[in-house]
Amino acid sequence: MITGAIKSQVDQIWNAFWSGGISNPMEVIEQMTYLLFIKRLDELQTVKEKKAARIGKPVDKPIFHAAHSTLRWSVFKDLGDPAELYRVVADEVFPFIKSLGGVAGESTYAAHMKDARFTIPNPALLAKVVDMLDGISMEDRDTKGDLYEYMLGKIASAGQNGQFRTPRHIIKLMVELMAPKPADSICDPACGTAGFLVAAAEYLNAHHSDELYQDSASAKRFNQDTFHGFDFDSTMLRVGSMNMLLHGVENPAIENRDSLSEGHAGVEGQFSLILANPPFAGSLDYESCAKDLQQIVKTKKTELLFLALFLRLLKAGGRAAVIVPDGVLFGSSKAHKTLRRMLVEEHKLDGIVSMPSGVFRPYAGVSTAILLFTKTNSGGTDHVWFYDMQADGYSLDDKRNELDASKHENNNLPDILARWHNRNMTAGLDRTAQSFLVPKAEIVGNDYDLSINRYKQVVYEQVQHESPQKILAELKVLEAEIMRGMDELEGMLS
Repeated sequence: MITGAIKSQVDQIWNAFWSGGISNPMEVIEQMTYLLFIKRLDELQTVKEKKAARIGKPVDKPIFHAAHSTLRWSVFKDLGDPAELYRVVADEVFPFIKSLGGVAGESTYAAHMKDARFTIPNPALLAKVVDMLDGISMEDRDTKGDLYEYMLGKIASAGQNGQFRTPRHIIKLMVELMAPKPADSICDPACGTAGFLVAAAEYLNAHHSDELYQDSASAKRFNQDTFHGFDFDSTMLRVGSMNMLLHGVENPAIENRDSLSEGHAGVEGQFSLILANPPFAGSLDYESCAKDLQQIVKTKKTELLFLALFLRLLKAGGRAAVIVPDGVLFGSSKAHKTLRRMLVEEHKLDGIVSMPSGVFRPYAGVSTAILLFTKTNSGGTDHVWFYDMQADGYSLDDKRNELDASKHENNNLPDILARWHNRNMTAGLDRTAQSFLVPKAEIVGNDYDLSINRYKQVVYEQVQHESPQKILAELKVLEAEIMRGMDELEGMLS
């Protein structure tokens, strides 16, 4: 758990960057990520050295060889001269970390780092930031992850094409709803800073750690073959790759890819689990979009094209938990109806979690829902499970203050998980409850409308009013009092 003291330290570092001349939030995060990454490499080397000393063998695959010892964080952080520190980091350490994936770009990490730039402008700022970062205790995995998420949370404005950061607790909820297994091949086709992939990795480490590292083949699968992320923003790719490494995944397949473009139209049926929050507000030209997606649904709207993409990327039997704007659930266009019909008739629509509009504040106030489905190519929808989330543990205004999460009225997330994992076809049909099941036939009869308001029964509290005679009598008494007051006032004036 990140403490108030650590938050204060990060805020001070952030302010140092701003006063030092770096005001772009993404550039601040990118430069801080490089330094955290360099610090993490030194920690990994120390762990390797301790293990080697314990078993009396040489260090296995050392990150820093003897010739590189001066490039370690624990060494250069103590350089007293800021100018010398700046020279070592800019001219030696930074080129070193860029070369770690191989000079020929054998890894995705190397490909993303190829265009990375060290942009801290002067020795004084670097010395100050290194000193501040060194003062932050990051001994455990959770602190590193929380620290990084807190940094990412300081990007307080939405990006282009409707992109904005998904709150970590919503990501965690979606991962726990899907409960990934070590055999899963997990993909986020609009990965950004890789928040969904990080949360999936944390879930697997927490629930299946024995299976992940039972032999070298299992470890290799976890580190190289389990996680796949696509984005076409080079900064996001670098930050996402390092975010994964800071969370213990060494070489995820995070690729520079425009997921909706014709250039990647041949990629299909590869993944068993998709977790995503794709861009909402964008619109593409037909010419720039993959033709096979247009064959699934003729539209320019990115939120619909991404839904078609998810169906294309999933294997048969593959599952998805994705965030969509409410309009996807009830939009009346042909494209909207076509996609909803496909999910209900040709695949298995498992559930819909309706979220309150404040979940994405301060980035956006759009109402959204989590769509849960399984690709079957043969139908399978009997009932659809709906949940009306009314609280997520934080205030639903721009401040998003943390509330008492132990109270259901403040935090529905534990209840969502409990009801999802215990749902069945013989219970949950009470439409006045927060969660309920709707038969497929009823959804078909409503032209595949998936809005929760279409099916939820609202119970109005009965209010007892006074009789009209009593109300009239009280009005007469009030009127008499007013007239007496006016008479007194008139007397005083005369």
